Amino acid sequence: MKTLNAKDFEARRQSGEALCLLDVREPHEFAFCHISGSINIPMNTIPSRLSEIDTHATIVTICHHGMRSAAVANFLIHQGIAEVINLEGGVDAFAREIDPTMGRY
Repeated sequence: MKTLNAKDFEARRQSGEALCLLDVREPHEFAFCHISGSINIPMNTIPSRLSEIDTHATIVTICHHGMRSAAVANFLIHQGIAEVINLEGGVDAFAREIDPTMGRY
């Protein structure tokens, strides 16, 4: 599985690359803080909601610290989706390294 740290992720995001930001946390976590442009599909609903994911873009899986999103990334890869990357450290790393105004929990 491919991974990106927060700084490399932000550089790719700012470059305008077509990225599907897939936040797999629970809705209350997403409501508290999230990376702009992310879609929220909780981890346990991914199998039934695959059609909502843009598989033509590179998918970046996101969660709080990177564990749930790693599991989802592996699931998507096993579904035959080629371009899947997990955000190392999740939104917590993003808040610490990129956007200190983002809420942390």
